[in-house]
Amino acid sequence: MKRIDSPQNARAKQWKKLLTKKERDKSGLFLVEGFHLVEEALKADVVRELIISESVEVPHGWDTRNAELYLVSEALAKGLSDTEAPQGIFAVCGKPEADILVQDGRFLLLDGVQDPGNLGTMIRTADAAGLTAVILGEGTVDLYNSKVLRSTQGSLFHLPVIKGRLEDWVHKLRDNGVAVYGTALEGAVPFTEAPAGGSFALIMGNEGSGVRPELLGECDRSLYIPIHGAAESLNVAVAAGILTYYLRG
Repeated sequence: MKRIDSPQNARAKQWKKLLTKKERDKSGLFLVEGFHLVEEALKADVVRELIISESVEVPHGWDTRNAELYLVSEALAKGLSDTEAPQGIFAVCGKPEADILVQDGRFLLLDGVQDPGNLGTMIRTADAAGLTAVILGEGTVDLYNSKVLRSTQGSLFHLPVIKGRLEDWVHKLRDNGVAVYGTALEGAVPFTEAPAGGSFALIMGNEGSGVRPELLGECDRSLYIPIHGAAESLNVAVAAGILTYYLRG
């Protein structure tokens, strides 16, 4: 195990840069923080470096054989954290690669979802519902944003989450017999009119503007969730949970 105390160390500076999207995109690496996320990353075998504060012990039973271990000062660890209560343990991870077969799958497509908490919650929901993959369209917040990572609770390590042009994915899915459902408030049918079970793709849109009209035009049909109270709408992550669980049967 190597020890680093100074934030001016070249390695420490590199870790700090991973808090920015620019460096994550450039390096193909990202940083996770906290015992739960680090453990899930280790199980997924994507950890390159394990960073441990001098006040922390690695839990017994963790398989760290494929990770390079670094012991760091508490001050350095605090500088890497963007949480109010740092746990003093981090992992530098390589971005997972995925090879997805679209036949007979269940997919969640996200069109311009910008809130990190919403994105993370929907990935976690997709994991819980046993979906095949989540596809992140243009305008969606960066998957490796620290708030997104925390909100997934490790689910991004359990199923493929990839970036893609949604128009291309819609055509590919429909060509392979997968029903594609948009979500809208106008020109849509109640979600219970869609058949439950089997393969499907569900598109959820931007928190303010919804799914782009040109994308809705490529869908088999659009769905909405009836509102029975005085609320104007549902949170997009809540709506995704209701629709996903209904469609999967």
